Amino acid sequence: MWLTNSSVGRKIVMSVTGLFLVLFVTFHALMNLVALFGFKYYEAICEFLGANWYALVGTLVLAAGFVIHICYAFWLTLQNRSARGDDRYAVSARPKGVSWASQNMLVLGLIVVCFMVLHLIQFWANMQLPEIAGKTAMKGVQALATAFGPQWWYITLPVYLLGFAALWFHISHGFWSAFQTLGTAGDKWIPRWKCAAMWWATIVFLLFAVEAVYFTLHFNGIINC
Repeated sequence: MWLTNSSVGRKIVMSVTGLFLVLFVTFHALMNLVALFGFKYYEAICEFLGANWYALVGTLVLAAGFVIHICYAFWLTLQNRSARGDDRYAVSARPKGVSWASQNMLVLGLIVVCFMVLHLIQFWANMQLPEIAGKTAMKGVQALATAFGPQWWYITLPVYLLGFAALWFHISHGFWSAFQTLGTAGDKWIPRWKCAAMWWATIVFLLFAVEAVYFTLHFNGIINC
C-alpha cells in the first residue's frame, strides 16, 4: 500500500493525522476556556464527554491518531537518517531557511508525549477510565483541583508550560508543513500558511498557559473569581 510503502505516502499520513490532532488540541483549549467563565459549565462538558459510546469512540479515534502519528514520525526519522548516512554528521550549522523546529520535530514531539502521559494520568485515568470500569470516577472540577492544587501544582504547572511551549514549536512548523505535503501550499501560499500556523500556535499556547496559571492560582486559594 502506497501510504506505507512510499515516502510520500508516509508523509501524507503524518500530515493528515497531524492536522487532526491540531483540531483536537484547539478544541481542548477552548473546552478548558469555558472553566474560566464558570466551573459549572466545565463540569457540564465533562459529563457530556464521559464514558458514553460517542465519547469512547472519539477516544479510540483520537488514540489511534496519536499512535499512528508517533509511529510514522519515528519511521520517517529513521528513514531520513538512513538515507543521509554519515553525511548527517558532516554539517553542524543549520541550513539557511530551515527552522530550528523543523530540525527538532521528533524531540519536540517526545516532550509533548511526556506531557500527555502526565495529563492522561491526572485526568483520563481519574475520570473516564474508572467510569468504563464501573467504578466511581472523579468529577471534572475535582480532577482539576487535584492536578493544580497544593499537592501537585509545583509539578503540574512547570511540566504543562514546557509541554505547551513544545506544542507551540511543533504546531508552528507542522501546521504549514502538512499543507505543503498535501500539495495545497505553493510558493504563493507557503508564507500565508506559515503566518496562519504562527498565529494558531500562539493563540493555542496562550489559551493553555493562561488556563493552567488560572487553575493553579484558583485551586491554591490565591484568587477566588
